[in-house]
Amino acid sequence: MRSARARRISRQALTFAVVGVVNTATYYALYLLLLTWCPYLVAHVLAFGISMTGSFFLNARFTYRVRPTLRKFLLFPLTNAANFLVTTAGVYVVVDVLHAGSRFAPLLASAVAVPVTFVVSRLIMLPGAEGAEDRPQPQVPSA
Repeated sequence: MRSARARRISRQALTFAVVGVVNTATYYALYLLLLTWCPYLVAHVLAFGISMTGSFFLNARFTYRVRPTLRKFLLFPLTNAANFLVTTAGVYVVVDVLHAGSRFAPLLASAVAVPVTFVVSRLIMLPGAEGAEDRPQPQVPSA
């Protein structure tokens, strides 16, 4: 039988994945819309920023069920940085070390990057909460 903590983390991981799909679709739709009136790099940056902001609020509300704070909002881009670093390293390993070809390398690298991104996201959105329910609580002496 799975513990309540394991069920909660599994639910968070599934919700995180769904938010990721919504975020990707939002980014792409915004990118295409913005592309009609601005250069592609401007469209990319604006769509990325808007979709990442949406992702923060969706993850706060639905994935982690926490109150969004300015501190968390400012740290949230670290999740994208972690994803970028792991994906970039993974693409390099798949293409240059394993010689597996570049066509599907990002997809393979994402298989590793998404769980890492989830862990970084949890650390940002739930600071200090990891394992808190497993720690013994201090006993207050009775009078």
